[in-house]
Amino acid sequence: MHAHSASISSLSSPIQLIYAGGTFGSYGKPLAPLAAAEFLPALQNLLAKHDKGHQPAIAWLDNTLIKDSSQFNARDLAHFYNLLLDAYAVGHRQFVLITGTDTLSYLGAFLAEAFAGSDLCLIVTGSMRPLLDSEIIDSYCVDANSDAWDNFNDALRLAAAGESGVKISFGGEAWAAQTVQKIHSHDFMAFTGHSRAAYPANSYVKMLPETRKQHWLDDQHAIVDSIRACAHEATIHALYCLPNDPEVLCLQLQSLLKSPPCGIILLGFGAGNIPYSPALAAALQQAYDCGHMVVCTSQCPFGGVSDSYAAGSWQYEYQVIAGGRLTIAAIYARLLWLLLRYDTPARRRQRWAHTVSQTSTTIHKNR
Repeated sequence: MHAHSASISSLSSPIQLIYAGGTFGSYGKPLAPLAAAEFLPALQNLLAKHDKGHQPAIAWLDNTLIKDSSQFNARDLAHFYNLLLDAYAVGHRQFVLITGTDTLSYLGAFLAEAFAGSDLCLIVTGSMRPLLDSEIIDSYCVDANSDAWDNFNDALRLAAAGESGVKISFGGEAWAAQTVQKIHSHDFMAFTGHSRAAYPANSYVKMLPETRKQHWLDDQHAIVDSIRACAHEATIHALYCLPNDPEVLCLQLQSLLKSPPCGIILLGFGAGNIPYSPALAAALQQAYDCGHMVVCTSQCPFGGVSDSYAAGSWQYEYQVIAGGRLTIAAIYARLLWLLLRYDTPARRRQRWAHTVSQTSTTIHKNR
């Protein structure tokens, strides 16, 4: 791992910039992400050109994984975990990660799960339009009509502030990564989230003593090879409820039961309502018996699930886990991390239950 310095000010610990492709770094006709060897020097020159004397120091962190974020998989998310872990282990703490918007919320939420308990400061950002103006072919210039430059500078400011945690910065706002979802396919205000996340399992330590940090790193390094290996097998499925007979959903679920233990997200109606049938109930119980984790969430973008309606509460008698207010991206991220981190279905469910009980307590205290 090498960090190529592009120091703009005299901060002793520069912000580590990770470029992973996406719309932000796309250029030309048709648009395609520039290679890091071409894009990062161009970005460095633009930063130097626009420096008003108060830019933070920046270093480029080598990243070999640059591709359209719609192509990301579990192995790719684990790659960024490993990349950040290596940099954090040698003393870097403040990071900005530029990625594509298609899976930006998934990647941010996963890294929030993976670095819980640390004092890492990571800001994830991207853009809906490229940073560079493709109409200008003789030099690289910032597109004045793009959101990329503002998003990037907002992310740098947040990273320079150094507050522990994983945040997503976009459209002039920033939120805890676990609360963020994409709500528009092309508008500059493409994401939303909320600031009172209350997810203590993903909490961060403001001032982490060196001894505790080393213990945290030792724990992570002890499992990193296992996580890398498990990422080749870990799978999360999503079953979307539609106005069909319950047997349709039952058949979809039964087709997964012979696979190795995986995560299954049920996207229910309203507050998590699922059509009932005895066969579907039996399939849900069988999924649990086979080691799968089934989590119910809502198709609605806000509000989460509730057990107050009989139309939805029946499933929890068959070992389905309520997704609460977690977004789909956050549920995916938590399921994936549990599959990678813990080696048995019992330990995974225990960890999820521990998370939920702490979350409820924190929400209650914040009211």
